[in-house]
Amino acid sequence: MSTSNILADSPIRAEYEQGEIVVHMKSGRVVRFRASLNDRLAKGTPVQLARIEVSPYGLHWPDLDEDLSFRGLLQGDFGQRRG
Repeated sequence: MSTSNILADSPIRAEYEQGEIVVHMKSGRVVRFRASLNDRLAKGTPVQLARIEVSPYGLHWPDLDEDLSFRGLLQGDFGQRRG
């Protein structure tokens, strides 16, 4: 994905909803994934999971010390799972 495509389709808002992280993109695209797919997010409470900071580069959960890049999210990478 080129840099111009990344800038054109950046996250504008993210929320925790019924076990899923829902990311709303500038283009109107919505990316959803189960919090349980990510080891750190899987351990979070609903309050911790709902506290999401959005930047042009990705998402950050300050209470869980987790960051996911926007580029990775668009490629289906929701964080590392350990065996």
